[in-house]
Amino acid sequence: MHTLSAAEAARRLGISLDTLRRWDRAGKIRVTRDGANRRLVAASEIDRLRGATGEDLSARNRFRGVVRRVELDGLLAQVEIDVTGPTRMVAIITREAAEALQLKPGAGAAGVVKATSVMIER
Repeated sequence: MHTLSAAEAARRLGISLDTLRRWDRAGKIRVTRDGANRRLVAASEIDRLRGATGEDLSARNRFRGVVRRVELDGLLAQVEIDVTGPTRMVAIITREAAEALQLKPGAGAAGVVKATSVMIER
């Protein structure tokens, strides 16, 4: 069984480590513990939570599209995605996140709208 650290599992799910811990306490995610009592998450558990398209996450609105522009400025990155129709979505995310997602013009990505935030995933 392939397992991931809690931090890596949270990154793959697009949630914070604190959210993963809350999900564990609430029984929403199945974890095991290593000898040092650190949380480990099976890759199959990530797949279960993401579903085939990630629809099982709590975000209600997900817009797939193509990255049109990425502007890096200090610690932030502005990402512009062309989504279905003439609509375009713009999000301000950290530079680290933009680099980790390897965002560049022409790459596929999705804007996830939740409350007042827009998150980016690939």
